[in-house]
Amino acid sequence: MTLKGKHVLVTGAGGFIGSHLTEALVTEGAQVRAFVRYNANGRWGWLDDSPEKERVQVILGDICDRDSIRNAMEDCAIVFHLAALIAIPYSYEAPHSYLRTNVEGTLNVLQSARELKIERLVHTSTSEAYGTARYVPIDENHPLQAQSPYAATKIAADKMVEAFHRSYDVPAVTLRPFNTFGPRQSARAIVPTIVSQCLAGETLRLGNLSPMRDLNYVLNTVEGFLKAALAEDVIGRVINLGSGQEISIDDLASRIAAIMGQRMTIEQEANRERPPGSEVDRLLADATLASDLLDWKPSTAFDDGLRLTIDWIRNHPDEYRSETYAR
Repeated sequence: MTLKGKHVLVTGAGGFIGSHLTEALVTEGAQVRAFVRYNANGRWGWLDDSPEKERVQVILGDICDRDSIRNAMEDCAIVFHLAALIAIPYSYEAPHSYLRTNVEGTLNVLQSARELKIERLVHTSTSEAYGTARYVPIDENHPLQAQSPYAATKIAADKMVEAFHRSYDVPAVTLRPFNTFGPRQSARAIVPTIVSQCLAGETLRLGNLSPMRDLNYVLNTVEGFLKAALAEDVIGRVINLGSGQEISIDDLASRIAAIMGQRMTIEQEANRERPPGSEVDRLLADATLASDLLDWKPSTAFDDGLRLTIDWIRNHPDEYRSETYAR
């Protein structure tokens, strides 16, 4: 099977992972439709500057509006559902927004997928659904635990996908990426936070330094999405996408500074830490299922991914305000 000539839709196509996935699908020869959140300026997010934008049909809409997402999905064989509110700190302040976008938005996609009888829905979950690891590495049978409003809404969305598959035979597969990083990622994430501050001075202002994370370069994650769209025996499954390696935030800061050839002083700021009981202390993926079912494993090494990300952020300084904590 191949994606060449397939009519596909990417929700959240203007975002970090979504824009990279959209470009990869164009390269694969798919007929790509990009669903981007409507805004008054008519902007397409990261697709505005994409070299592939002329080969993509962009549709502006709102995942919370069932009519707009159904119209966007019309005549599509495969739907990659990435549209979501993702910033964990902001979810403490605006949980209802996350409920509407992540749960109701996913419900709109599922109802449309059922009505339109699409061939496959590739749904995006998150490793935050596991909460702090009860055992490592974390496989897909690990209990789910919501330690933030964001995680709670993603778990709910995952369960809606499961319910629609079991109840109505909606052909869905759920991918659960661990911490993805790379070019275009906002300063709400830890890697661009560290890199942008290294470029700005000699002080890193961070929160909790002890959590362990499984970090994976964005094009590795995108490759998992492409494979999940075509693989056999994945419908109804949840599949981890992770590197199987872990690093603490403290060591990550040192690693990035070393690659950049800088000496940095770390200052911890309480306002950058999660509320007590909410911090996810450890995430480490077991990606055996991805290897077995998707023939997938990370192709870009961690340090190589960091160098690519550093170079991109260095060349796009206007995208980051290092003095401001991006929630």
